[in-house]
Amino acid sequence: MNIYGLILGAGAFLCIGLFHPLVIKAEYYFGVRSWWAFFAVGLAAATGSLFVENMYVSIFLGIFAFSAFWGIGEVFQQRERVRKGWFPKNPKRRYDYQDSKDNSNIAGKDK
Repeated sequence: MNIYGLILGAGAFLCIGLFHPLVIKAEYYFGVRSWWAFFAVGLAAATGSLFVENMYVSIFLGIFAFSAFWGIGEVFQQRERVRKGWFPKNPKRRYDYQDSKDNSNIAGKDK
């Protein structure tokens, strides 16, 4: 029996499970400018995937890299989910869009 497919499938599942809350927290604390961190982590994992000799570790790093790259788009989608009110706004951050309930939260306006 070959269980490596199941092990790598579980690794992919864990990567997705890891990046879901990371995207939410990154957008909450840093906004969409956090996409650079996801890009840097993805680039590092992709590069590591090319140079690791163990095939299974290389595959896992590739899965991790593309999960990080997918997180870039999710950060921007998370901004839209926050804008729609599906997720809470960080009260310590300014947002670049107008909130109909609170006009003091517009970028460029002082409170």
